[in-house]
Amino acid sequence: MIQKNHAGKIIAIISVLSLSYAVLRYHILGNVPWKDFPFYILNKGFSLAGFILITFNFSIGPLNNLGVKVSEGWMNSRQALGMTGFLFVLIHALMSFMIFKPEIFARFFEENGSLTLYAGLSMLGGIISFVILWAYNLAFKTNLKNDKVFIEAITSRKFLLVAMLFSLLHLFFMGFKGWLNPSEWGGLPPISLVAFTIFTIGYIINLIGRK
Repeated sequence: MIQKNHAGKIIAIISVLSLSYAVLRYHILGNVPWKDFPFYILNKGFSLAGFILITFNFSIGPLNNLGVKVSEGWMNSRQALGMTGFLFVLIHALMSFMIFKPEIFARFFEENGSLTLYAGLSMLGGIISFVILWAYNLAFKTNLKNDKVFIEAITSRKFLLVAMLFSLLHLFFMGFKGWLNPSEWGGLPPISLVAFTIFTIGYIINLIGRK
């Protein structure tokens, strides 16, 4: 029996919208030169798409528990959305690591080259959430999936809420200073604020609807 699955369409639409938003926000309305598209802007597109896909992956089930009718195609898409979201976040992490320099991200560094407090907190939250997400995805693809106790723990309500909280901390400390100055947005909210808003909505859905 063939099960309905909308993962391909969802991933394609979110990817196109995320990249389009990044181009519009930073190239067309902003002052980022087009030479930075292949790395700097694509990185932002991957990060936004990754966070949205992961939010969908974690929130579709709890949303259904809250009485919102979720179609079979969306329910069956959760695993693919989560795995693709993780891959996008992995690409984002690798690309960010390569360009995370004072010359590019001056506001995250002190004059002596060390990280600011907020940048350090953001990096810590990002690393912890990434490791947790990696373990969550790996658990279903290795012999660990046969360990019932481990699977129950890593998919538990408390574990996932903590994992999502670290992601929120990463986004918050990464961009909240810029969020406080709408006059400097360049016409559209920063991608970090968009991702934080979407992820916060997903966190609330999980907080209320996850069993």
